[in-house]
Amino acid sequence: MAAPYVQQQPMATPGMMAVGGNRNAKNLPMTAEGRDWSNGLFDCCNDASTCFLAWCCPCVVYGQNKQRLEYLQSKGQPDPEAGGCCNSDCIIHAAITGCFGAGWILQMMNRGNVRGRYSVKGGGCGDCMSSCCCAPCALTQESQEIALEEQSFTGGYQKA
Repeated sequence: MAAPYVQQQPMATPGMMAVGGNRNAKNLPMTAEGRDWSNGLFDCCNDASTCFLAWCCPCVVYGQNKQRLEYLQSKGQPDPEAGGCCNSDCIIHAAITGCFGAGWILQMMNRGNVRGRYSVKGGGCGDCMSSCCCAPCALTQESQEIALEEQSFTGGYQKA
């Protein structure tokens, strides 16, 4: 026997709770390839404190971005520590940058993870170029993208 035709999706029942924030907080148009970044690569002035920190200590911003993203992915809510300060990812980035000047490789890989979570257009080549040629701007752009999702949660979470 065939199932009856349903014209609308079922509604939420009491006790159901939506999990997760808005991954496209600025409601940018989506195409099959994805959407654009919510802020441009050189929109660093939108978050001057993160931009300054990314220029002076990129390892800290890298570690914060990575921890905030991983927390969102695993817990479905913003990191209450806002990424912390000097976590293990920060120390690894600092060591690789200090010894080999190659911290941008870690940034490139994390940038791909950020793009994937937010369905942002682009690819490995663009991630490589932005992380290598303008790492502070790329780190700030990623931080802003993560912050938009964090702010979309109830309570208006603000990155510290």
